[in-house]
Amino acid sequence: MTPTLVQHRPHASSASPSPAEACARARDWAEIQERMLVPLYEAVYERLEVGSGTRLLGLDCGAGLALLIAASRGARVTGVDTDRERLALARERMAPDTGAAARNVELAEGDAAAAADSERGPYNLITAFQPIGCAAGDSEGLGPAVAAAVELAEHGSAVVLTGWGPPERCATSGVLRVAGRLTDRLRKGGWRPALRDDLEDVAARAGLKPDGSGRVACPFGYADMESAVRGLLSTGLYAAAVRATDQSQVEKEIREALHAHRRRDGTVWMPNVFRYLIARTR
Repeated sequence: MTPTLVQHRPHASSASPSPAEACARARDWAEIQERMLVPLYEAVYERLEVGSGTRLLGLDCGAGLALLIAASRGARVTGVDTDRERLALARERMAPDTGAAARNVELAEGDAAAAADSERGPYNLITAFQPIGCAAGDSEGLGPAVAAAVELAEHGSAVVLTGWGPPERCATSGVLRVAGRLTDRLRKGGWRPALRDDLEDVAARAGLKPDGSGRVACPFGYADMESAVRGLLSTGLYAAAVRATDQSQVEKEIREALHAHRRRDGTVWMPNVFRYLIARTR
């Protein structure tokens, strides 16, 4: 399955987003960027045979697309996230009138502890679909978050960690380097290449036992340059760069980096490979 190219209207933005702009950024994530990882979600669910017997806890669930896909396979799903704007969009998706699958999804604001009282536990699958391996320090908080979630899981449950593939297999790596260049003055938050053992290191810190891995092609496709810029900004990977410089400078440099990936018809296309690790609770 490949991402759908979607046309979007531009909107104003600033270095310090207002609440309205933060909501717009979250909607850009839900409408433009989130779908780019659908091949990853589907590959994981297929390999683990996610279905009616699955009780899934999704960490950093965002706008809930991965949860809805699991629910459509019959899984009972709980999603948690600290991003209020993305979580609000997830709740819109899971409204009672949106279909039977949505009724299999429960959402909570916060970290794994927010799911402790859910009647859907104990869980037998935990997913962390927010990829690591492209920003400095992006794996540091994942280990404790996963370790806390494991406390809510059955013995031998699957835990799925995901990350960016090698830079040479990810065309978007060059565009993400923009964040690193612009945040040099802050010495934090910048781009860094994915390391071979990123996911294994997180699993080890969380006390998990590796039980398989895989790679999935997830091309990033956009209808035009404006949609590409908005989609990439919605990931949050450029937040430190915006603080270090300003919004217009970041957008300018992203556009320049994207120029090599713009096709003759105006669309933007970047092949990428993402990696997932399946680990087991002890």
